[in-house]
Amino acid sequence: MPQINQLPVLSTISSGDQLPVYSPNNGDARRTSIGSLLTFFQQSFASPTLSVNLYVPGSGFNITVPTPVSNDQWMLLQPAGTLATGTITLPLNTGVPDGTTVLITTTQEITSLTIALNGATAIYGGVSFLGAGTATAIRFYQPTNSWYQINADAVYGANVQAFLAVPSSANLRAAMTDETGTGLLVFATSPTLTTPIITNPAVSTGTFTSPTFVTPVIGAATGTSLSTTGNQVITSTGKHGYATGAGGVVTQLTDKTTAVTLSKSTGQITLAGAALAASTTVSFTLTNTVIEAGDILIMNHISGGTAGSYLLNAQSAAGSASINVRNISLGSLSEAIVIAFAVIKAVSA
Repeated sequence: MPQINQLPVLSTISSGDQLPVYSPNNGDARRTSIGSLLTFFQQSFASPTLSVNLYVPGSGFNITVPTPVSNDQWMLLQPAGTLATGTITLPLNTGVPDGTTVLITTTQEITSLTIALNGATAIYGGVSFLGAGTATAIRFYQPTNSWYQINADAVYGANVQAFLAVPSSANLRAAMTDETGTGLLVFATSPTLTTPIITNPAVSTGTFTSPTFVTPVIGAATGTSLSTTGNQVITSTGKHGYATGAGGVVTQLTDKTTAVTLSKSTGQITLAGAALAASTTVSFTLTNTVIEAGDILIMNHISGGTAGSYLLNAQSAAGSASINVRNISLGSLSEAIVIAFAVIKAVSA
């Protein structure tokens, strides 16, 4: 039998070429093909690069990643609909080869996802929420006994992830950390603002300079002044006026020249019932801190006494007004008439 170095050199190997093999089971030397030997090595020693596991879980699921038989584990979750909670338990740390990757993909939203470590020290960049059609990939590093997020995209907090999955006003507010107020997002054209409170806008610094609102619908706004141009028209069945709390009442005690005090923008004054001769004018002082010099008092005889028998006018000053009452009837009248008034701001320049 020739020695191996005496055999001719085979420059090209094919799967059908033969090799001598000693078989302990048979107790003799036999032969096998290159192709059969390759198949043996693949089945006995070479692991596949990816293992796929499909699950159809319900809410509250707990799925354990199989002990790795490949470098990559793909956990494909295909629930029937959105799941409120669920847990993925990683394989036991002592059975995880270094560099093992676990890819978790879900076809439906998992609102609250827990990744259980199962012996590992930590997970860095792990997610607690998965939106529909999204995934997370983590890789094991044996020297630190830890899992690491390896997604190319940034890993956001649960509230930010929830907003990206469902971009609603409520989810955006939950994702913010310095918001104020509640409700829906507001855009420039025709917004509806419900009970807005604008407190001392710093116009001089430019933080609220000359804003333009296009046909806004404002509910119950509060403020100290409103600057407008042109005619102001009420297009509904409403009216200009004072709200409850702006008015008050006062009664004159002695006679129709006795001063009264009522610091309100509007109100009613009940005059004393003392006699007022025909074609006679009397005056009394209304002390009212609301009134400024040049303001106009609108007055009406609204009840008590004889309608059409009195003429009213007033002169305003700083903090008061002199009110004149004239009996224009043909006889003396002893009536406790009620005068309603409203203060209107007026200027001369």
